[in-house]
Amino acid sequence: MGVSDYILRMREHIGHDLLWLPSVSAVIRDDVGALLLGKRADDGRWSVVSGFVEPGEQPATAVVREVEEETGLIVEPVRLSSVVSHPHTYPNGDHCELLNLGFHCRLVSGTATVNDDESVAVEWFPPDRLPELDAHARLVIAQALGPASDAWYLPAGTTWNEFARLT
Repeated sequence: MGVSDYILRMREHIGHDLLWLPSVSAVIRDDVGALLLGKRADDGRWSVVSGFVEPGEQPATAVVREVEEETGLIVEPVRLSSVVSHPHTYPNGDHCELLNLGFHCRLVSGTATVNDDESVAVEWFPPDRLPELDAHARLVIAQALGPASDAWYLPAGTTWNEFARLT
C-alpha cells in the first residue's frame, strides 16, 4: 500500500521533521516454528512485518491488515507482547518516533508472498538462523516468543537509546 494519505498530508505540513506515529509489528511462526520476515524495500533490511495504525483503526485490526497487505497471509493476534517507543529515520529523511505494539500472531491461512511494494522479499527463517536484525525487531521477536504472558515495556525512565546500547 505504501505511505497512507494521512501521513502524506502530515508531511506536507512538517516536511521531514519528527512525526509521532502508532505502529504495529507481527511475529508469525509456521507449523515447524520458522519465523516470517520481510525484506524492506526502503532500506533492504530484514524485519518483522510492521506498519502504521490508521486513524480510527484498532491496533489488532491494523496488524491483521498489515500482514495481509504485505504478505498475503491471514493471521490472528494471539497476544500483545511488547509496547515500546523508538526513533526511526527513513532513507528519504523522514524522522519518526514510533509507538510500536508488538503482537504474537497465529497463522490462519495463505502462502507468504511479496504482496505490495513495501517489501522485496518475504521468507520463513528457523529461529536459530535469522538474518541480521535491528534492535527493535530482535526485541519484538524475543518478547513474542518468550515465556511472559504480559506485554513487555521499557521501565519508566529508560530511553530507547539507553536500551539499544545494552542489546
